[in-house]
Amino acid sequence: MPQRGPVDLNEAVEEFGRHLRAERGVSPHTLRAYLGDLTDLSAYAADVGVTDPADLDVSLLRAWLARQHALGRARATLARRTAAVRAFTHHLHRRGLLQDDPGLLLGTPKKRRDLPGVLNQDDAARLLDTMDTEGPMGLRDLAVLEVLYGTGVRVSELCGLDIDDVDTGRRTIRVLGKGDRERTVPVGEPALRAVQDWLRAGRPAVATEISGPALFLGARGGRLHPTSARRIVHSRISEAGQMPDLSPHGLRHTAATHLLEGGADLRSVQEILGHASLQTTQLYTHVSAERLKRVHRQAHPRAARDDQAP
Repeated sequence: MPQRGPVDLNEAVEEFGRHLRAERGVSPHTLRAYLGDLTDLSAYAADVGVTDPADLDVSLLRAWLARQHALGRARATLARRTAAVRAFTHHLHRRGLLQDDPGLLLGTPKKRRDLPGVLNQDDAARLLDTMDTEGPMGLRDLAVLEVLYGTGVRVSELCGLDIDDVDTGRRTIRVLGKGDRERTVPVGEPALRAVQDWLRAGRPAVATEISGPALFLGARGGRLHPTSARRIVHSRISEAGQMPDLSPHGLRHTAATHLLEGGADLRSVQEILGHASLQTTQLYTHVSAERLKRVHRQAHPRAARDDQAP
C-alpha cells in the first residue's frame, strides 16, 4: 500500500494540478476551473479545521457544495465543482492519501444545457456581406468570422491555427481540438477568400518577430487570443445591428444549425464539430424541428397539408 506523504490540502491540490497537466492532458480552461474549485474547497475545509487530505469525508464535501448552492452558484457550476471534487478524491484514494473515496457518494446536480441563440441564414449573410473590412484589422475580422461560421470550429481552435493548417487546394483546415485530437474540417469559398485576403494584404502589415506561424494575429503581432476573438465577434455583430448578440460559440452553434437545416446528417456534423459523443451533437437538433415538420408535411401521405380539404 502506498505510503501517505506529509502533505496538507493545499499541497495536495497543487500536486493534483501537476497530475492533470502532465498525465490527463486537460485543457487550460478546465485546469484553471478545477484548481479554482479545489482551492475554494481547501479554504472552506481550513475554516472548519480540516487541513489533512485524510480527513476529507462526504459530510464535509456535501456541506461545501450546499454552501455553493446557498451562494447562488449556477447549476452548471455546481455540476463542474462536483466533478472536480470527484476527480480529486479519486486521485487521493489512488495515491493512498484517502482510505475510502468519499467522492463516490456525491450526487450529481442535473446540468441544464442552455444552448446559445443563433443567427438565421439571412442575418448571417448580412453580417458577413456588409462588414467594414477597411485596413488590416478589418480583413482579419472578416476572416475570423467567416472561419468561425464557415467551419464551426471552437474559438480556441481558431486561435491555434497556423498558416500551414489551411489547405486551399483541398479547401480544408487542419484543427487541433480537445484532448489534442486532430481533425480535418471542410471550409467554404467565402472563408477561404477572406483568409487569403488577410494573408495577402492584412497579416504582413501586422506581423512582427513574435508572430511565428500563427494564422490570426492581434494588433501587436502576437497570436490572436481567444478573449480578443470574442471581443471581435461581439463588436462586429453589434455594428451590424438588429440581430442577437452572439459569442464565438454562438457562431459555432449557428454553423451546426444551418448544416442540419441544409440536410446534413448528425454523424457528419459530429465529425465537423469535433464532438467526442454523438449525444452532444444531438443537442443542436432542436432548432431543426420546424424543418423536419415541413419535410413531414410534404412527404408523408397521412400528414396534414394546407391544400387539403378539411
